[in-house]
Amino acid sequence: MSVRAGREFLAIPGPTTVPDEVLRAMHRPAVDIYAGPLLALTDSLLRDVARIFNTRGRSYIYISNGHGAWEAALTNVLSKGDRILVLESGRFAIGWGDAARRMGVEVEVLKGDMRRAVRPAEVEARLKADRKADGGGTFKAILVTQIDTASGVVNDIAAIGQAIRAAGHDALLMVDAVASLGCMPFDMDEWGVDVAMSGSQKGLMTPPGLAFVAASDRAREVHRKAGLRTPYWDWTEREGDLHYQKYAGTPPEHLLFGLRQALDLLLTEGLENVFRRHYLLAEAVRRAVGAWAEGQAIGFNIIEPSERCNTVTAVLLNGHDPEALRAYCDQKCGVILGHGIGELSGKAFRVAHMGHVNAPMIMGTLSVIEIALGALGVPHGKGGAQAAIDWLSAEVKA
Repeated sequence: MSVRAGREFLAIPGPTTVPDEVLRAMHRPAVDIYAGPLLALTDSLLRDVARIFNTRGRSYIYISNGHGAWEAALTNVLSKGDRILVLESGRFAIGWGDAARRMGVEVEVLKGDMRRAVRPAEVEARLKADRKADGGGTFKAILVTQIDTASGVVNDIAAIGQAIRAAGHDALLMVDAVASLGCMPFDMDEWGVDVAMSGSQKGLMTPPGLAFVAASDRAREVHRKAGLRTPYWDWTEREGDLHYQKYAGTPPEHLLFGLRQALDLLLTEGLENVFRRHYLLAEAVRRAVGAWAEGQAIGFNIIEPSERCNTVTAVLLNGHDPEALRAYCDQKCGVILGHGIGELSGKAFRVAHMGHVNAPMIMGTLSVIEIALGALGVPHGKGGAQAAIDWLSAEVKA
């Protein structure tokens, strides 16, 4: 017997739930790719993507997923044989570095682990050593994620940018904002970020298939001498006067229609309100997990509370099978949780709280997890869902 009839809840960290308004915006006939309305749409999207990144620099839209945006970012500023420093705090900065390595870039990893954020002091120390060994320094770029969805960590990009400046190093700061953009502040110019990238399928509430890169003036200057540039990803080509150059060919019309509606939803709500909503719902999840952890079988992957992100929570399940819990939530109750990936495969499940998400969705998800813990006999502290309710009751004023 199950109680899953009805609308399924998707609580995985991408792709996230697409709002009905976005789906309706996409449900329309194709239009002339050379006519004024589509040209105006592109102009508005490039403007507002830059606005979400909070930059006066240029933005670019690609028909791609996040891995394509990785490649776009790398190829536009690097050459074969360049050295880069990858800041480890989970799985995805490492993956970005691996992509660079396959293109002939020399990669060094500043070791971290799956349970903590990057330490800015360690970044500063490594860059000072690099400068001491080679004058201005040999690293051309530094790669880091703002949020790593595998570990559930949030990195302090402002502090990392400050560490680079304190070291007197001229490496480009390149940030993966796939799991953070549209969910928490991203102050590209203020933080000294040179290249940032993201995708459509998480906080931006649009189906997978669009990727975004933003570049500072400094990055665009470096771009002029980059040896890895290719026709499809190339910024210079995409800055051409012809509309089709913006997409290196036919524009992805219907994804653009959806993105326009998604950005309108975010901007109408107000970005500060969006960020506050994500914080409140993330803390509700953390309050629940904290209560369940009293049973000793459940715990947070990220040890320091201040380093737990507002878009996804990775939950360790000690001595019990997280896949059994995920299967129960899905097959019996209609809630799909994320599974542990990388080092957390078979050890954790993940609860996403990003994008088009509200209190009923989060409270339903937490209640189903608590049902599953009881049904499967997993030791846990009682009252996790109630702890989330108490938090939201106190913070969301009448």
